Amino acid sequence: MNREVLLTGFGVRTAFGTGADPLREGVFDGRPAFAPITRFDTGPYRTGVAATGGGAAPLREVLAEVAGAAAGMAGLRTGAEAAVLVGTAGDFTGLTRFWRGPNAPGSAGPGPSAGATGAASARSVLEEAASVGPVSPGVVSVGPAPRETPRAEAAPVETVPAWQAEALADALGLRGPRLAFTGACVASATAVAHACALIASGRADIAICAGAYLVEEENLAKFGSGFALSGDGMMRPFCADRGGLLLGDGAAAVVLESAEGARRRGARALGALTGWGAASDAHHIARPHPEGAGLVAAARRALRRAGGPRIDYVNAHGTATTYNDPAETRGLRTLFGADADRVPVSSTKSTTGHLLEASGVVELVITLLALRDGVLPPTAGFTAPDPVCDLDYVPNRPHKADLRRALTVNAAFGGANTALILERV
Repeated sequence: MNREVLLTGFGVRTAFGTGADPLREGVFDGRPAFAPITRFDTGPYRTGVAATGGGAAPLREVLAEVAGAAAGMAGLRTGAEAAVLVGTAGDFTGLTRFWRGPNAPGSAGPGPSAGATGAASARSVLEEAASVGPVSPGVVSVGPAPRETPRAEAAPVETVPAWQAEALADALGLRGPRLAFTGACVASATAVAHACALIASGRADIAICAGAYLVEEENLAKFGSGFALSGDGMMRPFCADRGGLLLGDGAAAVVLESAEGARRRGARALGALTGWGAASDAHHIARPHPEGAGLVAAARRALRRAGGPRIDYVNAHGTATTYNDPAETRGLRTLFGADADRVPVSSTKSTTGHLLEASGVVELVITLLALRDGVLPPTAGFTAPDPVCDLDYVPNRPHKADLRRALTVNAAFGGANTALILERV
């Protein structure tokens, strides 16, 4: 069995705001969202800049918000037999709070329980989504509240990645399998690829795939200690003077379903996931293979599933680091061969920042908007080209284009790579 996989709903939140229009006004205009971090003291760290949306809500609430919007857009009702797949590392804010203790300097205390706030947040989001869903009245109630979060005497359960999937499924009232993926920067893309495989093979009919990351101290410290962060407050992917990445807030969810199931429900297809692939080159714990071997393997698998080599746009991983950008360029040249100079490539991280576990699904939504709007999102902040990064990176300004099929790729530590192919319908 090889069923067609359709995308029928999405929700997204970045430092630009919630929904598609803020993405159009920020990402597609090439306007970076980087600003000083205000949610915690950045004095001990190498940079105090990121793409944040102000105060950080609990991760569970952000996931409920974007997943509720996706469910409402798709007309998905509570009680549906739908899988829930989440890319997440858990909530580092709760973990930091636990280790500091409720009375330590800078601690926000144990915070409210998930049972008190998570279900209420999800309920308001889903009821709002129900009122605007284009296909049906949408989600009108939520399922059981997530479990109570233990207080300061025990490590907060929201830090456990698997709990994020359980809590989201319960908040949405969905009755399918619940899976969490923890593959760092490929986590949510892996969730999407796994859902596609489940649907295409007939093992599931519908799935919500989500991912979220909110900038916090743990990863700011880690990336800073590895000298991976930009020191001048900008990300310049593929440029000769690139100085590293910056982190960003991001969360998104997509509803994927079989074409047959979508027709039965009367759901409107927004795009089709025709190819997906994953690979690991295991070259180095942190550095990519210098020739982009993992990227090439993952993308070739996706292209074989999609049934053809034609790609009109690539949303690149594009971290503006010393090693990633040349390796990714070489990998794309190997993948496309003589067509490499024809295919536009851009890094939307130049505007949103690196969204870690959320990168795959947020960039899938950006790629969907590019296909539907016929606009290539630019690589912002592009300055001097690097001789070893010699593709068309859509520098600084968006371009109109007739886009039918796009590839979005992500990479993570340990040589993990993912590739998703999305087609316009």
